[in-house]
Amino acid sequence: MTIYLIDGSLESLLCAVFEWFERTPGKVLLQLEQHHQPDAFTTVFAVQPDEKKADRVWKGLQAKLDKGWMRKFYCTFLSESPEAYSSLFEFACYLFLNPEGAEDNYGNPHVLHVAQTARKVEREKHRMEAFIRFQHTADGMFYCGIDPDYNVLPLIMQHFKNRYADQQWIIYDLKRHYGLFYDLEKVEEIRMDAAAQKTLSKPAKDLLSEKEALYATLWKDYFKSTNIVARKNTKLHVQHVPKRYWKYLTEKQDK
Repeated sequence: MTIYLIDGSLESLLCAVFEWFERTPGKVLLQLEQHHQPDAFTTVFAVQPDEKKADRVWKGLQAKLDKGWMRKFYCTFLSESPEAYSSLFEFACYLFLNPEGAEDNYGNPHVLHVAQTARKVEREKHRMEAFIRFQHTADGMFYCGIDPDYNVLPLIMQHFKNRYADQQWIIYDLKRHYGLFYDLEKVEEIRMDAAAQKTLSKPAKDLLSEKEALYATLWKDYFKSTNIVARKNTKLHVQHVPKRYWKYLTEKQDK
């Protein structure tokens, strides 16, 4: 068995597929470079990212799959799971070795795994869109620090760009150390140093606008006034709004 090492980028994953067909080494085990433990008995091939090779594989997938499945492929990649990377590699090889419609064979474990992982990532995307609450800073910026299970920033970018088109905002992924900045015209990827990230995670009161506390109080009062205590169903509520998302919700900050 040969181990293919990739750096975790989409380009390197696609190049691994290209190299497999180019070299036909037989059974391959895909691993991330940072997780690899060298030994003297296993053949290792380090996949070098190559834009042209990756582009050929991507176009080949587009010829095989509809837009829905291409999105599943991308969402599965955004899960950042080593198992998902392996399934994507095997899934792509399986598609190219079989006639049209192979992606509908859910009896194939890699087809099933890609579909299930994509569904989990999409669910995280929808929850981020629903639960993110911005805070207003003294300089007029709206921001929120998040730490989602999956790398969903690329998926939620368009939603927030459309919904908050008239205000500058930052959504920063504290777990992956990068974020999105919207300047009223375009969205850009940004990175901050450790000190700035710490400030973003728990901002000091003097960094917030004077109206921020009022906004929070008004929202909490509205939430309490619309809540019917007699019809409270905590189990159902937690099912729809898991506790790990409560840190994003203004109405939950006192809980």
